[in-house]
Amino acid sequence: MAKIKIEGGNKLSGEIEISGSKNSAVALIPAALLCDETVEISNVPNISDIDSLEEILLYLNANVERKGDTIIIDSSKITNKEIPEELSQKLRASYYFMSSLLGRYKHVEMYFPGGCAIGERPIDQTLKGYRALGATVIEENNKYIIDAETLEGAKLYLDVPSVGATINTILVAVKAKGKTIIENAAKEPEIVNVATFLNNMGAKIKGAGTNVITITGVDYLHKSFHEVIPDRIEAGTYLIIGSLLGENLKIKNIIPSHIESLTSKLIEAGVKMTIEEDNITVSKGENYSSIDIKTLPYPGFPTDLQQPIIPFLTQCKGVSTVEETIYENRFQNIYDTNRMGANIIIKNNHLAKVRGLTPLYGKEVTATDLRGGASMLICGLIAEGTTTIDNIRYILRGYDNICEKLSRVGAKIELI
Repeated sequence: MAKIKIEGGNKLSGEIEISGSKNSAVALIPAALLCDETVEISNVPNISDIDSLEEILLYLNANVERKGDTIIIDSSKITNKEIPEELSQKLRASYYFMSSLLGRYKHVEMYFPGGCAIGERPIDQTLKGYRALGATVIEENNKYIIDAETLEGAKLYLDVPSVGATINTILVAVKAKGKTIIENAAKEPEIVNVATFLNNMGAKIKGAGTNVITITGVDYLHKSFHEVIPDRIEAGTYLIIGSLLGENLKIKNIIPSHIESLTSKLIEAGVKMTIEEDNITVSKGENYSSIDIKTLPYPGFPTDLQQPIIPFLTQCKGVSTVEETIYENRFQNIYDTNRMGANIIIKNNHLAKVRGLTPLYGKEVTATDLRGGASMLICGLIAEGTTTIDNIRYILRGYDNICEKLSRVGAKIELI
């Protein structure tokens, strides 16, 4: 089994270029099935989740061509057939195919999606969207059979501003008859990216990025070229690393406004950084102060950066608090972090108190999920001695060439 081995304590300098957004790309690729011609998507990250999506595309008989960071998808001759569990369970984002196929064919059969075990991740709000537009949903043995004689635009209020439900409802509504209005919609940049992609094909979507999105159905979507936005979670992860080990480490190809909730907290702790139009330069500082974190929907502090910021908090003087409000099982990284020397107490499964400043020491640890794996990797980078991380398939699901990018700027890290 592959592992990541890290010799900790090395300063990092140079430049790290951020790849395309995982959370955007994994929605854009299934959305391509709604196109009646060919689409070309560039700046696609080189991660295993993209490989899993390509497997599903090929299974549906789409024509797929990859050239570097560009993927070309011709879905004009796809076959609408049941997506089996061995394909759907590889990643959470597989359920975007359910919406695209329903939107295109008014019928889909698919097993429940997979992904990281970070807590309950129900798709009830997605199913609420399907039903609002006229679909009938049957669930049996972890499989969904969804049918609609016709899809009609409707007004829908999401109980929570779910990113997945917002995107899924958009995908189903794009070719539905009439107008669909999504209220209490999620506002994440990835949703704007997906809406722009569809609009470039001829869809009529307004309000993406706000809490009210309006979709007027169309009959045909033409060919399009689109670029994936930079990955704000990858950018945030490297910015945290730079705050701990950087010597004028430049994080390039980013949209600073997308990670303002993180940069404001790092600055509050005492991190010095220079923020420019599309890059941030950061160096390790001294005497960091404790801060309080609470995860919230965008533009609040992202749950996907909650685990990666834990190692930073161990290097802040005083007691920092971390309140996780999105997922109830997102502290799985704390066990190994404490084994490495941290002093973290979890209360009621959603609140962590991190007492710093504590030195960390290299250990053999496990990546329990994608962002938990990133957290352990950061611990290894700042720890004294050698850290070995197993179960790294989670890390490779979401970070493009992470070992190579860090090695280039001075980290002693290798994939073994």
